[in-house]
Amino acid sequence: MRILFINNDGGGFADYVEVVQGTTVDKFFCQQLPGRESADYLIRVNRQPVPKDYVLQDGDVVVPVRP
Repeated sequence: MRILFINNDGGGFADYVEVVQGTTVDKFFCQQLPGRESADYLIRVNRQPVPKDYVLQDGDVVVPVRP
């Protein structure tokens, strides 16, 4: 499945990313931003804050924001 990942960290970028069905936000975060702690970010999916065990769906828009 495909989701849109918007990274506001550093220079920032947006890109579509292929993810495996059943991937949680926490697992996706660790894959995309290795070495960073998901607890240090507010992670929004489709503009709404979500818990780290939220399972991503096809077409979701994921935005980690450092508060």
